[in-house]
Amino acid sequence: MRVNHVGEICAQALYDAQGRFARTAELRRQFAQAGREEEDHLAWTAERLMELGSRPSLLNPFWYAGAYMLGAVAARVGDAQSLGFVVETERQVEEHLAGHLDKLPPEDLRSRAIVAQMKLDEIAHGAAARELGAAEMPPPVRNAMRAAAKVMTSVAYYI
Repeated sequence: MRVNHVGEICAQALYDAQGRFARTAELRRQFAQAGREEEDHLAWTAERLMELGSRPSLLNPFWYAGAYMLGAVAARVGDAQSLGFVVETERQVEEHLAGHLDKLPPEDLRSRAIVAQMKLDEIAHGAAARELGAAEMPPPVRNAMRAAAKVMTSVAYYI
């Protein structure tokens, strides 16, 4: 659950940065709305960490700063690319959450419910970004995003 919590820290940073640097009021509103929805995920994962007797990642300030920087760069490149970044991020998050659901014990109904709802919400965020005109991310960008996510999930699991 710590990895999912870090993902929500990163989602807050990405949406904050992308909203701040979006070129249109419509996109600023979209990023603000998605950020508010991600706040629920952040709260759910924080609460579940406590229930499980665990703790958040000690590197949360680093994760937030790095994700904010990525969101700012994506937004500065252009709105279509920023939205494309959202689509690809949410696609990869959806994939991660599906894998997490497969690994969670069937009897851990609380964690399963949280992860399942997060997955549905992430799908909706990606769909909304597509509808607003997301550009397709080129394979090197998608691969770099996947590599960065792998580093984050591997480190956050332990630290």
